[in-house]
Amino acid sequence: MTEQELNNAMRAHGDTVYRLALCRLQNTADAEDVYQDVFLRLLEQGANRWDGEHLKAWLIRTTLNRCADLGRRRRGTLTLEEIPDMAHPVDEAAEELWDAVSRLPEKLRTAVHLFYGEGYESGEIGVLLGVPAATVRGRLRRARAELRDLLGGFDDEESLPETDGCHPCAYRAE
Repeated sequence: MTEQELNNAMRAHGDTVYRLALCRLQNTADAEDVYQDVFLRLLEQGANRWDGEHLKAWLIRTTLNRCADLGRRRRGTLTLEEIPDMAHPVDEAAEELWDAVSRLPEKLRTAVHLFYGEGYESGEIGVLLGVPAATVRGRLRRARAELRDLLGGFDDEESLPETDGCHPCAYRAE
């Protein structure tokens, strides 16, 4: 892989790698370490023939694996104020929601981030996490129930959007 190809991959998918690492680890220093390590591993892979979706899937899987490795050794939490500006919600309601998301168990938090923050479907998330799509849907359902309890929300699950509510700074590269 050339330096230019690495720069292109970092430009196209760097935000996704960093946000996912921050979501999983909830520590900026660790998220930065994961970001660096993932792209160094990409450089070693020689992945210049991978198409965009294969590359992104590899980066997400590698990020999740690296986060799991770090998570076994270190634990720490951040306040919302310590998260870089790119991760700050635009309004108070979004801030309250994403603060509640940060209090979810890791598996639920990751599913919520990939679904709402990155725009992946449950089947795609299942492939990335190595679990059935039904497991992802179950995690999303449990996450919504926990968020409803944390936020004192709706009694009717139909009131909760399935595809709306993306993190304001999140986007899915096409």
